[in-house]
Amino acid sequence: MVLANDSAGLLRPGEVADMFRVDPKTVTRWANDGKLSAIRTLGGHRRFREEEVMELRLTTGELLESAA
Repeated sequence: MVLANDSAGLLRPGEVADMFRVDPKTVTRWANDGKLSAIRTLGGHRRFREEEVMELRLTTGELLESAA
């Protein structure tokens, strides 16, 4: 994990959780499991790249649609 100097395009765990309608702890677990890569701020907080989150949303949506 890398320290972030610029917060543009980065999302907080709570923002990601809202997008997926899950608990923020679930997003942290996804980061620990390697499903999402996290960037650490200087204060040690996780941030997630918006591009990567959107890509995960697309692939997750496709999986959900094919299961229906």
